[in-house]
Amino acid sequence: MGAGHPECPERLDAIEDRLLMSGLDVALERREATAASMADLELAHGRMHLASLRGLSDNLRDDIQAGGPSHAQVDPDTSINVHSWDAILMAAGAAIDATDAVMAGEMPNAFCAVRPPGHHATRNQAMGFCFVNNVAVAAKYALERHGLKRVAIIDFDVHHGNGTEDIVAGDERILMCSFYQHPFYPVWEHATAANLLNLPVPAYTKGMDIRELIDMTWIPRLDAHKPQMIFISAGFDAHREDDMGQLGLVEQDYAWMTMRIKEVANRHSKGRIVSCLEGGYALSALGRSVEAHLRALADV
Repeated sequence: MGAGHPECPERLDAIEDRLLMSGLDVALERREATAASMADLELAHGRMHLASLRGLSDNLRDDIQAGGPSHAQVDPDTSINVHSWDAILMAAGAAIDATDAVMAGEMPNAFCAVRPPGHHATRNQAMGFCFVNNVAVAAKYALERHGLKRVAIIDFDVHHGNGTEDIVAGDERILMCSFYQHPFYPVWEHATAANLLNLPVPAYTKGMDIRELIDMTWIPRLDAHKPQMIFISAGFDAHREDDMGQLGLVEQDYAWMTMRIKEVANRHSKGRIVSCLEGGYALSALGRSVEAHLRALADV
């Protein structure tokens, strides 16, 4: 995104460093992603949107050779560079590959450590550091390519997953459950579709309050929906140390949420979960929170 931008390569470095330092790295199976196909991206996005992103990235290659800029602004917060299209394909491809692996029974669940994030990307618009909606693509892929009848998307980023909402609203096969700080970014006219369970919470809400809301609202709706697979938009910027938001979660809250999601998955989904990194910009808190999330997913 450019120098000084919070959505930076150091985010993945912080996760890697924490996994190595904690010793958790040795308990995990690692796989490299393959690039998503255009046909799979088009399950969640318009063809013109995708062509525009690819064109912007390709045009920058020509501009750089002519001495032009290295980045192009997509919106005030989001810029694209010559490598962005490849990264977009690999991030969405990771979510698709994880879906295939979990559906094949090769692993019970998976976490995709990907950049760029995706949950603000609408069907036809890039915004909020996001270009393609990795989780929405994977959820649609599970329905269309694997023939599932019902899936759930759970979003615990501090920001509302407006892009995911835009893509899945009204699709009764997909139940989307989220909490997020409100009022906050993005300014968005929320959909009222029956398959959306949005829980806006005020700034400075702490983890115990979030836990109570989850038990009272998410869990009954998830049990009623009986998802055959669960996808997580795993944003860790609701951590109390992250100045991108003003919520008060800590590592133990992420572990608790993950365990509650696993319980639902064990009841209805044969344990099948695919989690994709979204936000999280305080590097130490991000690493610790991902560790807590992965320990819960991996039962270690």
